[in-house]
Amino acid sequence: MYSQQPFIQTELWKHGPVPGQFYNFPGTNQSTANFGGFSAAGQSGTQHSSSPMTTGTSVIGVKFDGGVMIAADNLISYGSLARYQDVQRVFKINEKTIIGAGGDFADFQSLKRSIDQKMVEDMCYQDDIDMKPKSLYNWLTRVLYNRRSRFNPLWLEMVVGGMQDGEPFLGHVDLRGRAYEDNVVATGFGKHFALPLVREQISNGEVLSQSEASQVLRKCMEVLYYRDCRAISKYSVAVSTAQGTIVQGPFEVSQNWELATMINGY
Repeated sequence: MYSQQPFIQTELWKHGPVPGQFYNFPGTNQSTANFGGFSAAGQSGTQHSSSPMTTGTSVIGVKFDGGVMIAADNLISYGSLARYQDVQRVFKINEKTIIGAGGDFADFQSLKRSIDQKMVEDMCYQDDIDMKPKSLYNWLTRVLYNRRSRFNPLWLEMVVGGMQDGEPFLGHVDLRGRAYEDNVVATGFGKHFALPLVREQISNGEVLSQSEASQVLRKCMEVLYYRDCRAISKYSVAVSTAQGTIVQGPFEVSQNWELATMINGY
């Protein structure tokens, strides 16, 4: 049998970490850190959140003939609790740009303050130059990738749309800074339930009209309400055209629960 010998620090490891203990490298944060509610002063660096609490679910964006629509329901969940049921998650940035946010709503509020400050600066210059949707889209990729690279990501999935030099623009950015442009984009459960519905409508290559885009978004929000337990029946829609941008709603999806009477335990 092997006998267990106590660990003795040699000269080589004189200033190194002791096995089984935390170690602060030179230049790191020595302030108090919390571990499971207990204070452990000087035993770790900055702690980052990897489990957001106040979250929004799917956002869906669609191009149509002459513009872009982005839709999202009005629920912010606190964990599994449908806590805030009248919170708008689609926004007008300026007359050319709209945005929708899924994920941690507190992270989005922090990001939105920076965007709002940029809009104030644009107004103060009074040079008729506004942030275009592709500029905001590219800026978001840099911000989200930067935070991801620091292992402190903004827990967000963003949909950016608007009119770029007279043409509709629609893009998606996730918390790792990955981005793509398409005629239809979605976040969360919308990737699985909404994208097939929209692509079915545009499978023949035809461009949707504004009324057709509104109807297909309504159908998507209805399906998500039935299938996503973090969604509610109330939703808002942001619309961007050459004439400007507007946020419409809230709207109510159609509901039919007659089938539920056939399920045991209903």
